[in-house]
Amino acid sequence: MIDDKNQKIPLWRDDRFWRVALQVLAIIIFVVVVFIMISNLSRNLAQQGTRFGFSFLDNEAAFSISESLIPYEASDPYIQVLLAGLFNSLRVMILGIFLTTILGIVAGIASFSENWLLRNLNRVYVEVVRNTPLLLQLFFWYFAVFFNLPLPQEKLELPGPIFMSKRGIAIPWPENTVNVWLWLIVLFLGAIAAIFIWQWRNKLMTEKAASGQPQLIAIITIGIMELLIIIFALGWQAPIATETGGTKGGLNLTLEISALLVGLVFYTGAFIAEIVRSGIQAVPKGQWEAAKSLGLKPGLVMRLVIFPQALRVMIPSLNSQYMNLAKNSSLAIAIGYPDLYAVANTTYNQTGRPIEVFILIMVVYLSINLIISLSMNFLNKSVQLKER
Repeated sequence: MIDDKNQKIPLWRDDRFWRVALQVLAIIIFVVVVFIMISNLSRNLAQQGTRFGFSFLDNEAAFSISESLIPYEASDPYIQVLLAGLFNSLRVMILGIFLTTILGIVAGIASFSENWLLRNLNRVYVEVVRNTPLLLQLFFWYFAVFFNLPLPQEKLELPGPIFMSKRGIAIPWPENTVNVWLWLIVLFLGAIAAIFIWQWRNKLMTEKAASGQPQLIAIITIGIMELLIIIFALGWQAPIATETGGTKGGLNLTLEISALLVGLVFYTGAFIAEIVRSGIQAVPKGQWEAAKSLGLKPGLVMRLVIFPQALRVMIPSLNSQYMNLAKNSSLAIAIGYPDLYAVANTTYNQTGRPIEVFILIMVVYLSINLIISLSMNFLNKSVQLKER
């Protein structure tokens, strides 16, 4: 009698074999297609008397840009101006993600407000912004709002102090010294420590039914210390008006980056507001009722019970919006902000190397989006329920 357990399954009927074989076949097809495309590219470039390569990056750029976070002059090579554009893009992306998260969460929670006016104003904001093209909104903020600011001699002064004119927006900002950068590293390490202590606290409370009080005290202590560092140790400089109509000290934001940031934040914030609203609505009503039965106030119910559970639904969608913000920042070319795409556009027009430049752009944006995706996936795993 033949033992069925010892009888081998033929390869053509083995699902495990086909899963591996199809993946290998897909890789082979991809490599072949890429090889054919590169061969055609090299042949076409050879017919034009050029060769594929990136040696042009060492040539003199010979054009200026309006602003740069790193030192750059027109006599520098193309690689330097592309790096300047990259840093300009990263500045918009990082600030945009931070600000749009705050705006989106506030707007999403406001949709549940008991105040009729606040709730409906929030609804108008979300519907108008989500159904209007982003490029049109950027033009609105740049030409209709910021470009109509008063002349430098008649600049607006707001509390802070904050100065606004056609030269830009001057705001208080920390000094650019070594000590400030060291304190920023301390703040970053403190934030990481607080996250690990919070996770440790949750694990103790879940697995050992501990109170978590010592860990909570440690987190509050770290928070107070970081707040004191932010207020007193960063050496904040307030902008000071000069006789010529300008300002000195602080941070001066040009009209271009101001319009780009505001446009991206308001546009993406409307989508995040809907994500927050749907995430909160996904929490069962029994959680609301149970929290209220304990006597918790509405603010505490949202902060301690509802919002942490809603994060499990919100984070995957937030990932997409953050990546969209990073890609949408390339629209900066429409209002004259020298981001990576705007600088690259000038580069390939001057060098006649559009293929090489576009490959660089694709690699950079792909890398940025992969970093955002990996970070959000890590965050998503940390808030998911762990099954025993």
